[in-house]
Amino acid sequence: MENSPSDYVLVTGGTGLIGSHVVDNLLNRGCRVRMAIRSQAKANAFLASRPGRSSQIDFAFVRDLTDAGAFDAAVDGVSSVIHVASPLNYSCDDNEEGLIIPAIKGVRSILKASLGSKVRRIVMTSSFGAILDMGRPEGQPWRYSAADWNPITYKEATAPGTTPQDAYRGSKTFAEQEAWKFMETESPSFDLVTLCPSMVFGPLATPPSSVTDLNESNKMLWKVLSSVATDELPPCRFNFWIDVRDLAEIHVQALKTPAAGGRRYIPVSKEPFTYQMASEYLQQEYPQLRGKIATGEQGVKPHVEVDHEPIDRDMPIGSHIPFRQTVLDFSRQFEKFLSK
Repeated sequence: MENSPSDYVLVTGGTGLIGSHVVDNLLNRGCRVRMAIRSQAKANAFLASRPGRSSQIDFAFVRDLTDAGAFDAAVDGVSSVIHVASPLNYSCDDNEEGLIIPAIKGVRSILKASLGSKVRRIVMTSSFGAILDMGRPEGQPWRYSAADWNPITYKEATAPGTTPQDAYRGSKTFAEQEAWKFMETESPSFDLVTLCPSMVFGPLATPPSSVTDLNESNKMLWKVLSSVATDELPPCRFNFWIDVRDLAEIHVQALKTPAAGGRRYIPVSKEPFTYQMASEYLQQEYPQLRGKIATGEQGVKPHVEVDHEPIDRDMPIGSHIPFRQTVLDFSRQFEKFLSK
């Protein structure tokens, strides 16, 4: 499936960290983009930050992605879909209602809407959380691949004592499984590619107005940058990550790569990360903060790996952005919010 400047792509979640970089990548290639968006105010703000792009972008207003038929108008006329949107609210009172059901219904809604349309491919942003087995013993050697699935059950994910983080991993697992089940039972004219990234770091595509604009991964970098010496580093159970700009490129490559159809990928950098590394890079960049930024020892876990071969074979993007550059590009964007 070769991309061309005439391609018309629907992007959901296009104002978020990942989605906005995906939209910009597509625009820079000359593609037309339709954004599924909640309000005219959000549409106006997005266009205002991208002068000269209004001829390439139009909007479909989808106030609730879980509504039946929510995407029916949005898919009309587009040739492909990049479905990034998914609820992520760690402060919700009910994990099932706030995280799990919306994720499943959102996937089901956009897949059903695409039946009988001109859509030829859907690229879906899943998560490494849909692959990760949190019950695997610490220190046990393992190489994660696209064949792995998070073994969490629906009952476990919706239990009252389940953490929002585990419920979120469950939501991504069940939503992706719903997508593959749909493909098997409906045999639609379009194909599906799912991407399962781990921690996603990097600068925002739209200049931030406050630290409330941060995604969960970048919140951890902000915590390191805005910490004090007595603070502990955020926990780092695994060392897998990817720069959001590389991830956006992989989303677009997934649209144009014929071999990617019907496959699942784990897009992560080959360079490991720890928050100790982030702390050291930040102290080098901001010597005035030395002795203030939290420090600690966080080793890389060499016994846990990811199979890079499928994505290197099908969607090579060259050298990934190094973690140091990612951290500093992020910090330079957010340093203005540091307390004086």
